[in-house]
Amino acid sequence: MELDAELIGQLKRVLAAAEFLLPQPVAPIDWSVHHAANWKRRSFSGYLDPVDSIEGIRLEDLLGIERQKRVIEENTRMFLAGLPANNALLWGTRGTGKSSLVRALLRRYSDQGLRVVQVDKDDLIHLPDIVDRLKSAPYRFLIFSDDVSFEIGESSYKMLKSALDGAVYAPPENVLIYVTSNRRHLIPEYESDNKGAMMVEGEIHHGEAVEEKISLSGRFGIWVSFHSFTQDQYLEVVRQWVGKLAAKCGAQVPWDKECQDAAILWSQKKGDRSGRIANQFANDWVGHYLLPGVS
Repeated sequence: MELDAELIGQLKRVLAAAEFLLPQPVAPIDWSVHHAANWKRRSFSGYLDPVDSIEGIRLEDLLGIERQKRVIEENTRMFLAGLPANNALLWGTRGTGKSSLVRALLRRYSDQGLRVVQVDKDDLIHLPDIVDRLKSAPYRFLIFSDDVSFEIGESSYKMLKSALDGAVYAPPENVLIYVTSNRRHLIPEYESDNKGAMMVEGEIHHGEAVEEKISLSGRFGIWVSFHSFTQDQYLEVVRQWVGKLAAKCGAQVPWDKECQDAAILWSQKKGDRSGRIANQFANDWVGHYLLPGVS
């Protein structure tokens, strides 16, 4: 029985639409060449998209956060050595070096087998698919999700909670999860959350709302907090950056009262004192100082 031309045309259009929805073949990543990848969502799943170059930030460039660097670096070194290590939550004020620290670790330890896969918060629902593609590779992977914040009940929230707890799904031994957030518990906290708290035999017991909110962050083995600098800490970091940038240009830039006052004014205009703000000021100050004809 022959099909009429109109039906054939309809079938061709249906097949063309279906072909568009189906994922296209993606070549496996050569992890010996590419040290990082981004998870890209596509139709019903996604794929690992290799990153060609690593950000130039180094651990020694991250100033004023020595304690935080030590904790995360030691945990990462244990992981690379095949020893027990923890998933980590890096939380605190914006611009204080949380995500830069993870990227600096990759630059320092990529030759020891460290690799990073960055996953957007909304794509954490694909964690099982992601780690399935990593578990047989002879490398150690950090699944890194930056600037994460949830509302309770989100699919990604539930998946991350299960992955960290290991009750339903646990990543393989060559995968750790590092997350950064501006929020200590990754979820908004409201004054009304404390209404369910009660005293039991002299101890404060949180209400259900608070217990649910801390149940996710509590699954991270390591919490590392990042906070804005005091003015003295900020000025010290600015001083170090000015010296570093000037030396990189083969020059010297004086650290004097004029520079300090300008650095303070810069931070006041930005409304923040952090490593990012210090670096931004130092770039501007050193650039202006060394550019001929600019005062």
